[in-house]
Amino acid sequence: MNNGKIILYQVFTRLYGNRNTTRKPNGTLEENGSGKLNDFTPEVLRQLRDRGISHVWYTGVIRHATQTDYTEQGIPRQHPAVVKGRAGSPYAIADYYDIDPDLAQHVEQRMEEFEQLVARTHKAGLKVVIDFVPNHVARQYRSISKPEGVKDLGADDNPDHGFDPQNNFYYCPGQPFAPYFDLYHGETEPYTELPAKATGNDHFDNAPGRNDWYETVKLNYGVDYYAGRIGHFDPVPDTWKKMTDILLFWAAKGIDGFRCDMAEMVPAEFWAYATAIVKAQHPQMVFIGEVYNPAEYRHYIASGFDYLYDKVGMYDAMRDVVCHRRDTDAITWAWQQTDDIRDHMLYFLENHDEQRIASDFFAADGQKGVPALIVSALMQQNPFMLYAGQEYGERGMDSEGFSGHDGRTTIFDYWAVDTLVRAARQQLTADEQALSTLYDKVLGIAAKEKAVSEGTMFDLMYVNGQYRRQYAFLRKAGKELLLVVANFDDEAATMNLTVPAHAFDYLDIKEKNATATDLLTGKKAKLPLKRDAAFDVSLPARGGVVYKLKL
Repeated sequence: MNNGKIILYQVFTRLYGNRNTTRKPNGTLEENGSGKLNDFTPEVLRQLRDRGISHVWYTGVIRHATQTDYTEQGIPRQHPAVVKGRAGSPYAIADYYDIDPDLAQHVEQRMEEFEQLVARTHKAGLKVVIDFVPNHVARQYRSISKPEGVKDLGADDNPDHGFDPQNNFYYCPGQPFAPYFDLYHGETEPYTELPAKATGNDHFDNAPGRNDWYETVKLNYGVDYYAGRIGHFDPVPDTWKKMTDILLFWAAKGIDGFRCDMAEMVPAEFWAYATAIVKAQHPQMVFIGEVYNPAEYRHYIASGFDYLYDKVGMYDAMRDVVCHRRDTDAITWAWQQTDDIRDHMLYFLENHDEQRIASDFFAADGQKGVPALIVSALMQQNPFMLYAGQEYGERGMDSEGFSGHDGRTTIFDYWAVDTLVRAARQQLTADEQALSTLYDKVLGIAAKEKAVSEGTMFDLMYVNGQYRRQYAFLRKAGKELLLVVANFDDEAATMNLTVPAHAFDYLDIKEKNATATDLLTGKKAKLPLKRDAAFDVSLPARGGVVYKLKL
């Protein structure tokens, strides 16, 4: 299978393979169970590969703060007052050099089990992406797995200085940690921290609130926030060296990419330094950045990022089009904003931070996301990401515990994902099975068709602007042409589609009466391709067509 196009499959590792359906809100590991690294069997991985997936993002594999007690295995216990949820957030890292024990069949062999997972994934023809969480760590960060000679974060800090370019943390000298909540959280001893460290979401006093990332501590990359964000990057800050060493540690495990959490909260200068060092030793390494400020996109790409989340542009536009809050011209507007860097933009419709398409907070039905899938996956050469369960219309409407009834799949609790359990047991409904089949077809087209992975795109909407819930474009590579038309309406529609003369010139197409095949259904259709002439295209409700023709 040609995989010029990256198709990234995000799995929340703790949930993916869990088949325990107790689902007790705030349940313990013993009660609700946890998925394991070993659940990704050769068979599971082969199925992902067969669907057109090229990369698996194993979310939450590095050891993070948890309320589960692993002291018998020599792992320090975390105070529950500074852990969100029973299982804990995978973005509150407790040891950058360790694997999360929840994911191991045998806790003492957790690193070997991860290394075996990397090998199995590669053997299945897939690449491995893991999280790198550079901006913040768990309040009680302490590495027990760091290599010989590595000094822990904060080990040489001077906590009498609120800011010091060579400190790893920011401090509130003389002030204890005094957040809004009870520091006992059911324990006999309260959680104590003196002096208080600054909180992960750039909260620089000692009293974070309920909506702050209070369970985390901000890392110091040499930026003096107390003096108006002045950077002190020469000499190279100690944090830069320590975090680059962590990247090199995981790169040496044979992984293929890092998804870098909240990358824009860390200075671009660090990324330029770190990515250059990592790529010098591991030239194929891919860096995916979570950056939400479009004004910073080009800055971070220039600093070594291969791909950035297209959240504020394409995701937000697509969500509004699906929900009929905006017309389809919003899609044209979104791609035009990043046209000069289009190959660096990562398109997606779901991830662990966003609400599920099928949740009541989004579209309430996974089928309604199909036209957005067709457009997002086939419009450009850039990567597309989907989140495990999305392909079955997972609703995410559980109240799991710390993660309330919010249309998202929890990252804080022990849980089992309904559709993933039923898919594994071959108990999907007919509608879910049909949706999954459609996802397979679209992803297969994205992975196999040269016109998608290598071809040129031509947006047809500027001459078909009277259609506000339909979207059409051409893709061409060599002698192959794809006509992609998506219908975001709840009703079937017929679009009288004009192909302008400019498209013929731009794509070097000759006029002809073509016979085309819809790659989604196998049905044939006659397409009279003439300059500035229109022809009818019949579209299913909340669906689309992908016509392929030879020129």
